Order: sequence, then structure tokens, then C-alpha cells
Amino acid sequence: MESMSQRSRSAQQLWELDRRHFLHPFEHFESFQEDGSLFMERGSGCELFDSEGKNYLDMLGGLWCTNIGLGREEMVDAIAEQTRKLAYSSTFTDMSNEPAARLAAKIAKLAPGNLNRVHFSTGGSTAIDSAFRLVHFFQQCAGRPDKVHVISRRQSYHGSTYASMSIGYKEADRKHGFKYIEDIVHHISEPDLYRAPNNMDEQAFADHLVKEFENKIDEVGVHRVGAFFAEPIMGAGGVLLPPADYLKRIRQLCTEHDILYVSDEVVTAFGRLGHWFASEDVFGIVPDIITVAKGLSSGYLPIGATIYSDKIHETISTGDASRTYTSGFTYAGHPVCCAAALKNIEIIERENLLEHASRVGAYFGQKLGELKEMKLVGDVRGMGLMYCLENVLDRSTKATFPEEVSISKRISDSAESFGVLVRPVGHLNIMSPPLIITESQIDRAVDCLKEALRRVCKELQQEGWDPV
Repeated sequence: MESMSQRSRSAQQLWELDRRHFLHPFEHFESFQEDGSLFMERGSGCELFDSEGKNYLDMLGGLWCTNIGLGREEMVDAIAEQTRKLAYSSTFTDMSNEPAARLAAKIAKLAPGNLNRVHFSTGGSTAIDSAFRLVHFFQQCAGRPDKVHVISRRQSYHGSTYASMSIGYKEADRKHGFKYIEDIVHHISEPDLYRAPNNMDEQAFADHLVKEFENKIDEVGVHRVGAFFAEPIMGAGGVLLPPADYLKRIRQLCTEHDILYVSDEVVTAFGRLGHWFASEDVFGIVPDIITVAKGLSSGYLPIGATIYSDKIHETISTGDASRTYTSGFTYAGHPVCCAAALKNIEIIERENLLEHASRVGAYFGQKLGELKEMKLVGDVRGMGLMYCLENVLDRSTKATFPEEVSISKRISDSAESFGVLVRPVGHLNIMSPPLIITESQIDRAVDCLKEALRRVCKELQQEGWDPV
């Protein structure tokens, strides 16, 4: 049996190998070189255990994705069984496999309206990338070849491929020297009601945003705008909820102008808001295209999908006998990933996790509301099992701390010391726990956040800050 000293040496060696060789997604070079990684060794349900044996309540849900929780033996069995039976088979051109066909049919059954067609990919970024290409292909086949421009929103996050990162626009991510598609991708304001201009009320703000969209269409040219990309609730950009009837009115304008509406449900689909999909069930719209990933397999294996309407398919698949859809991925419809997704959906159905998420989501919002009166907390917002704390220096003026204070990282580090993981993003702390989370675990998380906020506030006061 490995001794504690051997375990410690092994953990240190892994930490050093990681720091020396692994370029992490969104790595901050200076702090990573100094602090390295927090190594996770195992997970069970909503809890993670690091290489030193300490346990953490995972209020991140991995990265918006571990919906059914970790360590599910039946997921392991389903993955192993399919690996033994058929570990891989190409789905290019005219080949397929049973899990891929069954999963496509299951997704079509769950999706809203006539979104009955599924194009598989490897994750959320590639699902968005595929949607971008599908928009261009559809508009070309429909006889509108100039409709290659797309409109998205500032502070949106749609992935990290060249196309998906260009469609998204998180200002903090655009400071570091990467290049983006700028000629055919355009951005309008984010629906941030907390910081609405001139203290607009919800309806006035919705009117303002819709008018801005109309103006952008006119500016680009209605004959050139091919699609609008939007998260039903903006996730990494700050859990921003759409005001009033904003999304319905945007959808109507898209329909009127032959603009495809692409709903990025990589975060919100498969239970995060207590529904299979949020677009129709929560916000009353049926998009032309929906992109999904994350909760599709609950993070057990990488898989994404671009779900689109029968109307789109009829247009792209008829009219030219030589036409071919020249877009796809080696691992699209991977049999093992599809088997994992099918088992994941079965678990969500069997255990009524959508209903559970709705119930505990309401409790989650109620408990987080207790933090609104605390210093450093300007806003608490969210829905279902996705919430955000916006951290401010002055709650009356909504002024934020300078970037160098690293306010959200301080809070998340403090929470981590209490055994609770929350995500720091700029001046925000974001949470998206597994759908299986319990009310007692929510109590634990909120209690730890209270202590973390008190500790950080005290530290800041000792440094000369005066949070109010």
C-alpha cells in the first residue's frame, strides 16, 4: 500500500509534469507558473477529491456539464460494452452505427418544433462551427449567396474554434493577441439588465435591444445577414437573462428577413433549466438550429450536435443531384460517445432529473438571494441551476474593482479553502452544479460562500479598500 510520503511525492511529480508540459485552456501564464494546477483524482456525485484526498463540492458541474453527477457505474458499463462491441466506425458519406442512429432519433424526438435533423460533432465549439457552415450552405442553396454575415452579441461565449470564438465576444478574452473573423461577424449589445443604460426598466431595455438589432440588420444589409446566434441565457458572459419579450421579438424579425435563428444551448439543454431544451419550453421560441454538447453526455465523453429543421434539410438536400455536404469530423457520431449520451438521457428520464432540477433550482435561487445584502455582492441572477454573483466595490453605483484586485478569484480561492468550487470570471462568480444536487448541499455551498465573502471583504479592508 502506498505510504503518505510516497503519495505526496507522486502528486508533486505529476504537478511538475503538468506545469512543464500541459498548455491548459485559458491558462493565465504568470499565475500558472507560480501555482500550477489543482489536481483532481476522483469524483463521485457532486463531489471531487484532489490528489491529497481533500473533497470539494463541485458547484461548477465540471464546466456546466456533469449533469447526472460523477462515478455512475451504469455509464461505465455502457461505455465499456460499446467499446468491446464497436469502438469506432466512420460515419462519413453512407456509413453509420446503431448508437448514432438511435441518438439522432432520440434528440429529434426531444427537440422542439420540426428540428428533426442532427449533425454530430465533438463538442460545443464544433457544433457552433458546424452551424456557421450550415448557415452559409443553406443560404447558398436557397438562392441567397450574399447572406453570409451573422450577428451575435457582446459578452457571448460560443466556443474556442476560430469561427466560434469570432461569433462570441467576451471582451476579457479579446485582449491577448488572437485574431478573429471580422468581415462577416457582427455584434450587438448583451442583454445585461443590471447595467441597462439610463436605468431602463425591463420592457424599455427590451425595446432598446430589439431596435439595436433592427439597426444592425439595416447597417449590414438585410440581403447579407444570414443568421443570428444567441444563448437563451448567456452563460460564461455572466448568466444574463433575456428581458421581457426580447427573444420572441428577435425571432420574429429573423423569420421576416430570412435570417436563421441559431440557439446555442450547449449550456442550457438537457436539464440545466429543468427542461430538455430552453428555447421553446422556457422562452417560447422555436429556432431554426440548436447547438448542444455538455449535458448531452454529462461530460462522460466528448460529443456535440447541431440540430436543425426539416425546412433547412429539404433546401440543402434537393435541387442539385451533385450536391454534397462537405463538412464533418472523424469522430462525428462516434459509437462509444453516442452510447454514453443515450445512457445519460435514459438516466435523466428514469430519475426525473428535469423535475428535480426545477425544484432544487428554485431553492438554489432562494438561498443565493440571501447574499444580496452582503458587501461585494452587486447582483445575484440566474435560473434553474445556473447562477452568478456579480462582485462590486460599491453596490449603489455598481462600480467594480480594478482588474488587478482579482476579486472573483479571491472569492473562489476562499470558497475553495472551505471545500466549495465556484468559477471566477472577471468580477463574476458563476455556478452550475450537477442536476442531482440536494438542498443540503446547496445549504453547504451558500454557507461557505458567505464565509468566503466575509473573509475577502475583511482582507480588502485591511488593504485600504472600502467596499460598501
